[in-house]
Amino acid sequence: MMLFDLHCDTLYRAYTENSTLFNDSFHISLNKSQGIVPYIQCFAVWIPDEYRGEAAVKLFHGCVKKIEEQLSGTDVYRCVTAEDIEYVRKNNKTGTVLTVEGGAVLSGKLENVKMLKENGVRMMTLTWNGRNELGDGVGVENAGGLTDFGRSVIPELERNDIIIDISHASEKLFYETAALARRPFAASHSDSKAVCPHRRNLTDEQFRIIQQKGGIVGLNFCRDFLNKTETNAEMYDIIKNAEHFLSLGGEKTIAIGGDLDGADIPKDMKGLESLPELYEMFLHHNYSEELVRDIFFNNAAGFFSRYDISGQQYERGKK
Repeated sequence: MMLFDLHCDTLYRAYTENSTLFNDSFHISLNKSQGIVPYIQCFAVWIPDEYRGEAAVKLFHGCVKKIEEQLSGTDVYRCVTAEDIEYVRKNNKTGTVLTVEGGAVLSGKLENVKMLKENGVRMMTLTWNGRNELGDGVGVENAGGLTDFGRSVIPELERNDIIIDISHASEKLFYETAALARRPFAASHSDSKAVCPHRRNLTDEQFRIIQQKGGIVGLNFCRDFLNKTETNAEMYDIIKNAEHFLSLGGEKTIAIGGDLDGADIPKDMKGLESLPELYEMFLHHNYSEELVRDIFFNNAAGFFSRYDISGQQYERGKK
């Protein structure tokens, strides 16, 4: 099977726990990817809400150094351009995409958007659950939307070909971002509020806005987001969320955004090694092979390729 996963917290765990991307006790270990080809994994640098200013920037650079060290000398590729993604796809390789979870990484400085680009970042969530310099996350009581700084960041991200990610955003911040954005944006790891009314999930209206703008939505495996009974969630609940998004015309919009190593997952899942079983479950649910391939790989690969960074090349396997 093929897989392009829009979100995991494995890099953050590897850095903060002084571990590796090959730790088989994690949900995702690059040792577990055999049989999943091609495989492209977005590795997020999570910026927890308590990190601000230079502490957030330092955490980011520490995680970048970690992934560079981990991939050096391996056959795993850093994917930055559309060419990189196509190389991994054509040659059945494993690739990584660097993302950031939390706009606090900018430390309130617009020039740090360029710093993210120079380090190969392809996508950034504007917030985590709390409030930062850009605006309010979904966990803020009586949440507002974008700050003046946040409103200046939206076009700057787009100019630097960094995808705007609204997972974790407050409702007001979502709609203000949608009004300002001129390019498609993402909800990298969010499920359907119609299926499970969790604050982190998307309403049908929000999903349609992302869809109409040509954006992408990654199905989250967090058991709390999958069904109303939370701890009873199973892999089949992932399909239920997909079904609802598909009923809204999301065939080219939905992808995988598992949130592995950042969430409690369904009781019948172990981690990356469970993805082939989930793939087969989609097929047995009478979805066509073409549609399942789109959900698991093609939609995300196509979306990132349309956001190609021109004029910036990375030496494969080194950066």
